[in-house]
Amino acid sequence: MEYRALGKSGLRVSVLTMGTMTFGGKGGFADVGSTDVAEARRQVDQCLDAGVNLIDTADVYSGGVSEEIVGEVLEGRRNDVLVATKVRMPMGSGPNDAGLSRHHVIKGCEDSLRRLRTDHIDLYQVHEWDGLTPLEETLEALDLLVKAGKVRYVGASNYAGWQLMKALGTADRTGLPRFVSQQIYYSLQARDAEYELIPAAVDQGLGVLVWSPLAGGLLSGKYRRDAQPSGGSRQLTEWNEPPVHDREKLYDTVEVLVAIGADRGVSAAQVALAYLLGRPAVTSLVIGARTAEQLADNLAAADLTLTAEERARLDEVSAPTLLYPYWHQAKTASDRLSPADLTLLGPHLTS
Repeated sequence: MEYRALGKSGLRVSVLTMGTMTFGGKGGFADVGSTDVAEARRQVDQCLDAGVNLIDTADVYSGGVSEEIVGEVLEGRRNDVLVATKVRMPMGSGPNDAGLSRHHVIKGCEDSLRRLRTDHIDLYQVHEWDGLTPLEETLEALDLLVKAGKVRYVGASNYAGWQLMKALGTADRTGLPRFVSQQIYYSLQARDAEYELIPAAVDQGLGVLVWSPLAGGLLSGKYRRDAQPSGGSRQLTEWNEPPVHDREKLYDTVEVLVAIGADRGVSAAQVALAYLLGRPAVTSLVIGARTAEQLADNLAAADLTLTAEERARLDEVSAPTLLYPYWHQAKTASDRLSPADLTLLGPHLTS
């Protein structure tokens, strides 16, 4: 297992992170999975044996049950692994049971610590943007938690580019905790993150944790133009993350994944994961599985390195459309582009 620095921090994390959205199966999360304590213990053992050192969860997953299962499974071996969780989503029906106010952030952390049976959270992530709470208030709450020893590092998730930069600028201006990472959706199914979030990570030295790197199973190789899985997939349920805006492009991408996998003797899923691990700024992929077999297959991706030719084929079939102002910059500003700019514009420049 390879370990990478989480942004500019001194923390090193495995290139694969164990995701726990499947733990619990309560409410709408039953569409994702319903892993119980016994199966969760087996999966955690499997990941730790493979060298995974980061487990990611969130307070909202199954209404706190995911955190409770993580806490129970890690009892007696908490120091063997890093734990990340999140705060922001509704955890009750009250007017202050959601958001990133000082009240909700601190209460959310204390509740998560109790459910996780631990005295600290290694990476505490704001789960989503809150446009109604001043950033200073949110960052001050995170600062209190860091100074109290309850949180070691802080990160963001699902921010737009301008929101992320505003948060980083506010932290720099006030001396409050700076996000060391962002957790984002990024996959060969939709490379939207390459417009703003990946360049921002390169420019600002942020780590990138990727959620749903297989697009909820769409890149597993089971979804083909002429074949659909008969069951056991979240894409056949009410769960609609991520949305698919161009099904034909998805099918084209899957065909290339399957072909490369066949040539290499590995699964299409492993190829899709290996592709992301070779992208700029990517630190770790958050993987989750319904079965031990799926998990073992995903874990094997840590040892797969794609050739330049294989990466080029995947780049071409999945390439995002160059939106404005990027097409204009590629045409008129190519003489003065930074490494961050080139993560998106590089393939579009002509020599």
